[in-house]
Amino acid sequence: MLLNLAIKNFAIVSFVEIDWQKGMTTITGETGAGKSIAIDALGLCLGSRALANTVRPGSNKAELTATFEIADIPKASKWLSAHDLQQDNECIVRRVISAEGRSKAYINGSPVPLAQLKDLGQYLLNIHGQHDHQLIMKNLEQRRLLDDYANHQELLTDLKFYQNQWHSLKSELQILQQNKQQRLAQQQLLQYQVKELDEFALQEHEFTQLEADFKRNSNAQQLLLLSEQCVQEISADEQFNLLDKLQKATEHLNQLAELDSSVKSIATLVNEARIQFEEASHDLVDYQQSIDLDPQTFALIEERYSTAIDLARKHKVAPENLVDFHQNICKELNAIASDDSRLEHIHDEMENCLVAYKELACKLRTSRIKAATKLEKAITKSIRQLNMPDAIFKLDVTEKDILEPTAHGSDDIEFLVSMNPGQPVEPLAKVASGGELSRISLAIQVILAEKVVTPTLIFDEVDVGISGPTAAKVGQQLNKLGESTQVICVTHLPQVASKGHQQMFVAKLTDGKNTQTSVTELTLDARENEIARLLAGDEITKTSLANAKELLAG
Repeated sequence: MLLNLAIKNFAIVSFVEIDWQKGMTTITGETGAGKSIAIDALGLCLGSRALANTVRPGSNKAELTATFEIADIPKASKWLSAHDLQQDNECIVRRVISAEGRSKAYINGSPVPLAQLKDLGQYLLNIHGQHDHQLIMKNLEQRRLLDDYANHQELLTDLKFYQNQWHSLKSELQILQQNKQQRLAQQQLLQYQVKELDEFALQEHEFTQLEADFKRNSNAQQLLLLSEQCVQEISADEQFNLLDKLQKATEHLNQLAELDSSVKSIATLVNEARIQFEEASHDLVDYQQSIDLDPQTFALIEERYSTAIDLARKHKVAPENLVDFHQNICKELNAIASDDSRLEHIHDEMENCLVAYKELACKLRTSRIKAATKLEKAITKSIRQLNMPDAIFKLDVTEKDILEPTAHGSDDIEFLVSMNPGQPVEPLAKVASGGELSRISLAIQVILAEKVVTPTLIFDEVDVGISGPTAAKVGQQLNKLGESTQVICVTHLPQVASKGHQQMFVAKLTDGKNTQTSVTELTLDARENEIARLLAGDEITKTSLANAKELLAG
């Protein structure tokens, strides 16, 4: 429940702090005094949009702080815990609005986005404005009221899931269909390219080997000649070769080493060099023998090497990247085939999704019809207690044909009413007058408040157009509601004001230069005077005072 509201530099308020009690609190005051100032401040605390005149003239910012007791509001506690904003059993919501229109929001001292104030606010209080009765003439609002009464949130969430899934599948289908011709042309091209490369079947790293083999074979004669020269110079020339010279040098060094041991390491190095040259000579001979001068083998290598280069040039890739290109277009071709397969199955998925959606929509319709029967009886009973003794309220649930799933099912919801005996029920907007709409709206709000538990309910002059005995009935209903829920009601009716467990008086004070609003909790004597003023105007008489005492006693 709401515990405290502090308002600083807001509109024409310099500073006001209000402590709230359980039960029903009524707010009264003179016309133009700003009776709804506390309601507007609470709305801003919980995320409403700030207007240009929010900040008091001459001030640089407005500060609004509301404190709530949340021990008995598990949804609010859960929300705060989920956002790491929990603080014992209290929740302090603060909004700071600069004169330039910039806004900052805080929950339990932590800065938060404005959207989070709105999210949290739905668990803390519910504000019913004086123009809400105009909303109930709209079919969308009528459906929302019925769904709130029947607690359909879970069903609607499930319905929304299938609606989103169906529309997602539809979008995918449209994209696939739009691109079908383009994919077909691309598929034909890729099939030709893949077939050509499949037939060539170049293996990974094969081009590098082909390039080396082509270079080796095309230079085979020169390789033979050069290798032969090397063999001659190292070991085969009878007149002069390196091995013979190294052998003689090794023998001379060995002789030196016998005379001077310091030369031994040099002799060892030269001997090792001789051995290496000998091994190199053997390897060169083996290399010579490996050189293939077979024209047929060279022709095959040349043909494959040339074909690889031609294919690479044709597909605008480097020859060494031809294998990667081949793999990539294979994947692209498979993806197109996958799209075609997806196109074949997506209709089935959409149909299955639609079947699941319709099952839920049917379940929702059944529940709506059941809830509508209960709600129309409750509303009929309630509005008859508000001086419409012959009124009949009906709630029509009609299945409609839908081409596509919607977030709210396939039902049209319409409020119907008959105000006089023998008169057929007709749409609410066609039959009810302004005062009757106010009473019907109030009856619905009270019934929903009992069904959809909100810890604090605020009624901002919802009794407009109501007077006399009807006003007394309204006051009794709100008082009864206050036994289980905190109710705050801004009113101009003495019959309603007198039913509050607590009464606040709003006054506008001016010194000729500055104007500000004050909010005062009334004592019993002050309440008698205020109720008498509401009954008789500014001039309080003994009769009006006696009537005020009678209303308060009742």
